[in-house]
Amino acid sequence: MRSIWKGSISFGLVTIPIKVVSATENHSVSFRQVHTVDGGQIRYRKVCELDEEEVPREEIGRAYRTEDGRSVLLSDDDLAALPLPTARTVEILGFVPAEQIDPIQLDRTYYLAADGKRADKPYVLLREALTRSGKVAVAKLALRARESLAMVRVYEDALALHTMLWPDEIRPVSGVAPESRVTVRDAELDMADALMETLGELDFGELHDEYREALEELAEAKAEGAEPEAVGREPAAGTGKLVDLMSVLERSVQEAAQSREAGEATVHELDGRRGRSASGGGAAKGTTRGAAKGAAKKTAAKKAATKKSAAKKAGQGKAGGAAASRGKKAAGAQGAAKKTASGKASAKKTGSRGSSSRKTA
Repeated sequence: MRSIWKGSISFGLVTIPIKVVSATENHSVSFRQVHTVDGGQIRYRKVCELDEEEVPREEIGRAYRTEDGRSVLLSDDDLAALPLPTARTVEILGFVPAEQIDPIQLDRTYYLAADGKRADKPYVLLREALTRSGKVAVAKLALRARESLAMVRVYEDALALHTMLWPDEIRPVSGVAPESRVTVRDAELDMADALMETLGELDFGELHDEYREALEELAEAKAEGAEPEAVGREPAAGTGKLVDLMSVLERSVQEAAQSREAGEATVHELDGRRGRSASGGGAAKGTTRGAAKGAAKKTAAKKAATKKSAAKKAGQGKAGGAAASRGKKAAGAQGAAKKTASGKASAKKTGSRGSSSRKTA
């Protein structure tokens, strides 16, 4: 990979020579503007607005426009002479947990490659230190004619650098979220949870750009002189009408369940389903709807079981205290009863002795 920037990472007194290479590439389809009459390509020429003549690249420079409207010409030497410590250095400012940096600040992604054998040891040292700490480095560097904040982190076995926007470049979020009070019912949340569970996990390896593929097929077909087949598309769901959120969520769960079942089914099973009657399809739809409701009920039941368990524990605590109190009272009553019985037995013995004395006399 071709490097776009060379310099070093300043890690305290440790210097790591590095090369910056692009970590991503753009696969989007690019169009050319052409003259529809003869197919000639439309080109943009750089013309000076004063003499209206085209200017060659070597005569084009940079100028800074001041607040009063004047243009100040700045050469490459002027920019290179700026007293910026980050001109050729990724200056690490500190280390923070990754979750402390909001993804909204992240801009472009690059790989940092060790530049030469002498960079291997300090490169691995920084990589292992970041891995063991679980943190990322916040740094500054001058790249593409501007100084940027950057985040350095470990990606697989390499160091990756994400340029970041400055805090004042993030627009305030006020006025974006609904300002009116909106109430969401527990049943709607349960159905949303059921939809999330039905959609399941995502395999990023299976994702691809369907629009680009379709566009390339269209272009190849037209290049061969073939007319592309018209493919009917369903109208967009957003019609501007008020809808019942619960019914939409329920239908979404049904469609997600059907899509998941279709993806997991074998080709033979799919062929068998095509031959089923409409009544069988209706029964399957009813079963799917039942599964959607069942998933929502299961989610609600989990929450209810949690509350019931907490209440049961609290009740058991109270019942245990009451039982202990009753046990103490019962024990006291039994002791009193034993004392009374003992007293009666003693009195009986005394009476018996008295009658025996009278008989002797």
